[in-house]
Amino acid sequence: MLEEKIYADYLSALKNRDKHQIEFLSFIRSELKNMAIQLRKDKLTDEEVISVLHKQKKRLEEVKETISLSGKEEFMDKIEKELELIYRYIPKPLSEEELLEIIDKKISELQVLSLKDMGRVMKEVLAEVGVRADSKKVADLVKNKLSMLERGGI
Repeated sequence: MLEEKIYADYLSALKNRDKHQIEFLSFIRSELKNMAIQLRKDKLTDEEVISVLHKQKKRLEEVKETISLSGKEEFMDKIEKELELIYRYIPKPLSEEELLEIIDKKISELQVLSLKDMGRVMKEVLAEVGVRADSKKVADLVKNKLSMLERGGI
């Protein structure tokens, strides 16, 4: 399981005295522990772990954007290293082309022709892609595709 891999990497970082990895993996482990407490579970599923990692990824990307706007580049290296660590554990995100293929498949399976059915399409697409795609990006693509269908563009 992913939680065990994070723990093993944490122990490895301790042995190697990698201060940056120790700090970040310790933080991630505490976030996982908090999630387990909230859900009243001893062990989290891989999807729950990935959801925590995605939240941290999103937070770090927002911080990175803020730092680049403020001009405080000295923190950028640390943020980049933390993002690299997160990318080790989360599945590779789907490309836009792969997402569009899945969306097209679901639209044809459901025989959807209008934006009114966006919720049905979203439910099916998100069930298939899981955590490999950002739900906002999926929503934008589905909306564009259904808008084109309504206008007779496809």
